[in-house]
Amino acid sequence: MLRNAPKFYEVAKRIVEITQGCILVAHNAKFDYRVLRTEFKRLGFDFETQTLCTVELAKRLIPGHTSYSLGKITRALGIPVSDRHRAAGDATATVKLFSMLLAKDTEKSIIQESIRMEPKYQLEPRLIDIIEDLPSVTGVYYMHKEDGEIIYIGKSKNIKKRVNQHFTSESPKSKKIQLQVAAVTFEKTGSELVALLKESEEIKRNKPIFNRAQRRTIFTHGLFEFTDNNGYLNLKIAKVAKKEKPITTFANLQSARSFMNRLTEEEQLCQKLTGLYKTSSNCFNYTIKQCQGACIEEEHFETYNKRVRKIINHYSFTQADMVIIDRGREIDERSAILIENGIYRGFGFYNLNYQINNFEVLQSIITPMQHNRDTQHIIQSYMRRNTRLKVMKLNNVGEDK
Repeated sequence: MLRNAPKFYEVAKRIVEITQGCILVAHNAKFDYRVLRTEFKRLGFDFETQTLCTVELAKRLIPGHTSYSLGKITRALGIPVSDRHRAAGDATATVKLFSMLLAKDTEKSIIQESIRMEPKYQLEPRLIDIIEDLPSVTGVYYMHKEDGEIIYIGKSKNIKKRVNQHFTSESPKSKKIQLQVAAVTFEKTGSELVALLKESEEIKRNKPIFNRAQRRTIFTHGLFEFTDNNGYLNLKIAKVAKKEKPITTFANLQSARSFMNRLTEEEQLCQKLTGLYKTSSNCFNYTIKQCQGACIEEEHFETYNKRVRKIINHYSFTQADMVIIDRGREIDERSAILIENGIYRGFGFYNLNYQINNFEVLQSIITPMQHNRDTQHIIQSYMRRNTRLKVMKLNNVGEDK
């Protein structure tokens, strides 16, 4: 969408014309205004205008909402929105929200107080300098105190944007980070999967003071199997205990149920045997001819179990020997994540001009990493979300799974 879009310098003059003598209204105005000022600064122009933030106005005029993000607050207020996360759609949604806020501010006192040359909670110059030196790339970032101590580790598909969110957030944790941070370093990964795995390992190793939540296990529920009295393989979602070995894991019950519903529909599994439909007779999908009758023993258990076993083998880490190929840090590079006998061994990067034709070479480029249940969950979850991910079997390099 942006490939043929104009560069900022090509529209800068028009922006000045449009905003001259006007008040800039935006949802989280401090962010949009700072972006404009930064871009104009690069062109040698000092851009200034009055601003008004619909986030701050909404918090004062319609308090009590759990979230004031544009999507959630418009849904909560019944404001019809289309084309979300596109410039025109978000701008239209902001206009509709602002119109409602104007109507609610009968005294107009709050709006008068909210208009200012700079939104409150401006970034300190040192924080602005930190952000300007960061790239808009995928990777892991490290926030340091003045003495070099790491106080927070995170990952993002856009490091610059994510750190900017930390520095503009008004949450208690973000404010503490803003007071203590002296520098931010980063490592490009290209691959979001590598970033997730590296973030998990680095947090466990460094134990930063502001990463307490991420130190805990990042999944709660798992997919389990058992055979019933009639010989049918059943699948079920349940909480994961310490010594249990689920087929795959999920961050919460909602994502587990969503996965199970999709799996049941795509593979024509029985709702009764996947725990989605409690009944002593046939499941609902059998009624609408989307279940082949395992629930009432109409489909033979061996035929049904063959389909279920294929699913278990696909999503299980047990005995898995594979290499996951993902994006690299540069265009001509790829990342490789190595799994041997169900154990995550580590990751590495290789140039596209250099073909990996044996696993001795592959193992030599891999940076060893710790295998644990969190890394297993990260990999399985990522593979579920990215179904087109390239996977090579260990005994047959170059073959896609």
